Amino acid sequence: MAGHVAAARGAEESSYEVSVVSPRRRVTVSGGMGIGVSAMRPADVLIVPGFELSPAADLDTTLANLKPEVTSIRAHATAGTAVVSICVGAFLLAEAGLLAGREATTSWLYADRFARRYADVGVRAEELVVTDRGVTTTAAFSAMYDFALRFIREHDGPRVARSTARIALLDDARSTQAAYVDLGLLPAVGSGFSLGVKRWLDQRLAARYDLPALAEEFGVSTRTMLRRFGDEAGETPLAYLHSARVRRARHLLETTDRTVARIAGDVGYRDAGAFGQVFTRHTGQQPSTYRATFRRHDTPASPAPRTVVPPSRQSASGTTTEPAPT
Repeated sequence: MAGHVAAARGAEESSYEVSVVSPRRRVTVSGGMGIGVSAMRPADVLIVPGFELSPAADLDTTLANLKPEVTSIRAHATAGTAVVSICVGAFLLAEAGLLAGREATTSWLYADRFARRYADVGVRAEELVVTDRGVTTTAAFSAMYDFALRFIREHDGPRVARSTARIALLDDARSTQAAYVDLGLLPAVGSGFSLGVKRWLDQRLAARYDLPALAEEFGVSTRTMLRRFGDEAGETPLAYLHSARVRRARHLLETTDRTVARIAGDVGYRDAGAFGQVFTRHTGQQPSTYRATFRRHDTPASPAPRTVVPPSRQSASGTTTEPAPT
């Protein structure tokens, strides 16, 4: 699309030549669909897509099966090719040794898992796109558009990038994936003690934070409370409380008409300004901006009319997932 926009603005030759390449002769993407591929060859930029990865998947086995891709990625990087990963494609770049000592990002859903596996990588889980010394990583699937717009901006200028974004109905001003994080989908961090503290705090979001009372509730000193909770959960009880309050506030902003000031009070903040600062620090957006972006309008005012379709005319619909590496 950017090539067409650039041509319309007077570019004399095509800005981009795109090929789907693979070290394999045949590639089947997630969902079972085969795609046509060309053999690996020199390129200016190699883009590595994500692969199918579930939270319960054996990552070692999955990555072992992708060794041909990892080897090809390493060879291109050694030859001086710029390398970009989409979503969990960052795991392949790390396996190829490209991210050691660099900063990187990936899908927020797998960022903790990535950080534990590759301790020599500086993971910036809140970022949509991170480029460090010629290697670029992006967040989940749609972040490929954020990368593409940056790429177009660098090569064809801001006017072409802006026009391309408008034609494609893309937001060209996104800066963080923090607002999209759903903590309910992340595995619980901690063990019996810290999880019990978390449940206790969750049930008292609007109450004033009182560390001595919290410690007394669990029969420990304040010092022991901070040490044990920190060792298990990796944060302080107050830090967890702030994130839990923000999680509840996000739900209220999405599903109710309550004012921001009232929501602040509902989740334990007497000062709406202080609430706004905490909320912005956690999500990257002010409460009003978050509501405008994520407000749900999925509850109909009245029941929708029911249409009965004869069995012979019914059809099944499918879903697609991220493609396998090519």
